[in-house]
Amino acid sequence: MSRGSRAAAAVVAAAALALTACAPSAPEGEGSGDGGATGSGVGPLVVATTTDVVNFNPLIGNSRTDSWVTDLMYPRLLHINEDGEKEAALATDWGYSDDLTGYFEIRDDMSWSDGEPITAEDVAWTLQSVLDDQPAGTLLGQMGAVESVEAVSDTRVELHLSEPDAVVVPEVGFWAVVVPQHVFEPEGSLADFANDAPQADGSWVSAGPYALTEVQRGQSYTMERVEDYPLADDGAPNASEVVFRVYPDVNTELLALESGEVDLVANALPPSQVERLQSADGIEVAEVPGLGYAHLVYNMDEPRLAQVDVRRALAAAVDYDTIREVVLQGQAVSAGSNPLIPVLSQFAPEDAEEYAFDPQAARDLMASAGVDDTSFRLLYNLTDPVMAQAAQLMEEQAAEAGITLELDGRERNAYLAATDAGDYDVYLGNFAIMDDPVTNFRLSYLPGGVINYTHVDDPDLTALVEEAGRQLEVADQVPVMQEAAEIVKDQVYDNIMYTQNLYIAHSDEWSGFVVQPSELLSVVNPVSLANATTAG
Repeated sequence: MSRGSRAAAAVVAAAALALTACAPSAPEGEGSGDGGATGSGVGPLVVATTTDVVNFNPLIGNSRTDSWVTDLMYPRLLHINEDGEKEAALATDWGYSDDLTGYFEIRDDMSWSDGEPITAEDVAWTLQSVLDDQPAGTLLGQMGAVESVEAVSDTRVELHLSEPDAVVVPEVGFWAVVVPQHVFEPEGSLADFANDAPQADGSWVSAGPYALTEVQRGQSYTMERVEDYPLADDGAPNASEVVFRVYPDVNTELLALESGEVDLVANALPPSQVERLQSADGIEVAEVPGLGYAHLVYNMDEPRLAQVDVRRALAAAVDYDTIREVVLQGQAVSAGSNPLIPVLSQFAPEDAEEYAFDPQAARDLMASAGVDDTSFRLLYNLTDPVMAQAAQLMEEQAAEAGITLELDGRERNAYLAATDAGDYDVYLGNFAIMDDPVTNFRLSYLPGGVINYTHVDDPDLTALVEEAGRQLEVADQVPVMQEAAEIVKDQVYDNIMYTQNLYIAHSDEWSGFVVQPSELLSVVNPVSLANATTAG
C-alpha cells in the first residue's frame, strides 16, 4: 500500500502549569549569539521549560524537556502537520509492499554531525534494537506486529510483520527517532544507554537543526546551529543558538517572558492566563490543536478498584462540567466519557453521553460493592496547575459522595516514576498525542500496553482491538472500534474527561514558528525552531 493510499485512510487525532521561586540566573556566557555557527543567523532563541532532561537517549526519555531537546538532535522518520496528517521528514515515502512487509524510503542528503551519512542501516539498527532491547516507551508499543527490520539498500528499510497491521508503518514512522548506530551500538543495550556525555569534541553526534554543546543541570541546555539542515526553509536554521532555561514553574516562566529574559515558553499556558497574555504588549499567543485528552484511571490491581461498581462510583463522584468551566476557563470540550474523542471525527460516536455527576448514585454503588473503606489515593502532577486545581475540586466533589480522595501531588519526574511503578489508586493525567485509534487502544487497554494504567486484561476488548488492526480500510475499522470503546466506557477502564486546545506564548519579536499539534510538539518542534526568526 502506497503512502498516498495510507494517507487517505489515516485518521489522526489526538497530549499542563503557581508562582513560587525566583528565576535562575543566566549561566555565564549564555546568549552571546554567535553560537559557533556560520552564516547570517539571528541571535539566540531562549526557551523556558520547567524540568531538566532526564535522558539524552530519545528512545528512553520520558519528559517533555527530554523530547524538546532530543528532537532538535535526532531525526524522526515522519512529522505530523497542524491537521494531524503524517508528513515526510527523514522518510520521503512509506507504506506496504505486501501484507507482511512495510517500508520506508529515506533521504540521501542528511549526515550526522561527525560527517557520517545517515543511511537505512541507522534506521534499521534503531528499530531492531528497540525490538531486541525493549526500551520502555511509546515506540516499543507500536511495534507489536514487527518481527524484524532490515536495510535492503542505503535508502530503503523494510519491516517484516507477523501479521497484517494497518497502522504499524505510519505509527512507527511518527514515533521512531533515529540514532547513529556507530555511536550507540558500542554502548550496549539501547534501553540502558542514557547518552549523557558528549563525544570528544564536546558535543553530541546528532543530525538535527541544532547540536547540544553545553549542559548545566538545573539551569540551561545550550544548542548551537548546524550549517546544513534540509528541513528548514532556507536549508539552515535561523537562530544561532537555542537555549533551554529551567524554571521552577510556568508562572515564573511567564515572568521571564514578560521581562524579556526568555523568548518562548515551551509549556502550555494555564487557561487562566490565556486572555491576559493575548492582550499583553510584546507577546504573541499561538493556538495549538490538541490531539489528546485528560483522564482519570483506576488501578485494578487494588482489590476494591477491580470491582466495576467501585469504578462507576468514582466516575459518578466528579462534576466534569465544573472542572471544565472553572479550571479550563471553558477552553475544553466533553468527550462524552468516550476514548474515541470528537477530533477523531470518523470514529467518534455522535451521541456519546458523559458520566453523570451523581453523589447519591456514587454512594449506592459503593454500598452495592460492599466497600466500607472509601478512601483512595489520587496521584497527579503537582507542577501542572490545571491538574492541581482539578484534583482539589475532585477532592471536594467526591466528599459529597462520602468518598475521600487523598491528594498525592508530586513533581513531574517523580509523578512519572510513580505512574510507571503503578504507585496510585487513582491516576489523574493527560496524553499529548493520541493520533490513531487502533494504536491508542493497543497502548492503553491491552495487556502489556505501555500506558495501560488501569491494568486492563479483558479478552473481549483485546479481540476487538486486534480485529480492527487487521482492517486496512478505515471504514472497516470504525464499527469494531466503536464496539471496543463501549466496553471501555461501560467498564470504566478509562474516564475521559475532556479534550483541549492549547496556547503557547512567545515574544512578538519572533515569528515563523510552525505549529504541530499537542504540547509535546506545539511550536517547540525542530521544523518550527529551525524556521523561527526575528526582524532583526
